[in-house]
Amino acid sequence: MTNSNANSPIPSPFSNDPLRVVVLTGSTREGRFGPVAADWFLRFAAQRGDLELDPLDLAEHPLPEVVSPAPHPEAAAVTERLAAADAFVVVTPEYNHSFPGPLKNAIDLHFTQWQAKPIGFVSYGGIGGGLRAVEQLRLVFAELHAVTMRDTVSFHRTSENFADDGSLLRPEIPEGAGKAMLDQLSWWGRTLRAGRTHTAYGAR
Repeated sequence: MTNSNANSPIPSPFSNDPLRVVVLTGSTREGRFGPVAADWFLRFAAQRGDLELDPLDLAEHPLPEVVSPAPHPEAAAVTERLAAADAFVVVTPEYNHSFPGPLKNAIDLHFTQWQAKPIGFVSYGGIGGGLRAVEQLRLVFAELHAVTMRDTVSFHRTSENFADDGSLLRPEIPEGAGKAMLDQLSWWGRTLRAGRTHTAYGAR
């Protein structure tokens, strides 16, 4: 007896739809540099045809300060956008060797919205370029079952990297780093989206 399905093509779980990427600006301080870095990244990433970018600035969406990730009506608009995303890029400074409190609050208010999704980073600040903040964020997102990208974009001493109009003075290095990070984010984003479509993620 022969199997009539033996030579049938296996349907692919991968979709050609653009990857939905929330670009999250994590600082809310007055005079912050975050929007400059975020605007540059959005312009850079928009050159690709495989991404659907959703800029989300926490300064424009004040969130309640609570510990539980239970549903909160005040956060509904942000929650819906995070839930709809396939991937994230977090734009963060380094404050006192860590990342901003409002960003931690936004992370802690949610749980399933981060699960089984990839996260890239654009960091800035001082001689360290915000990398200590990124390393701490990796630990936090690991606890939430997210996958952080190995390559990052970091800006050491922002005044030496950006012109007054927000353009890069020396674009080669950050653009190279940005391409590497987005290539990884795209691979993980599509792979994990296919996985979530096929099987519900089982974390509790």
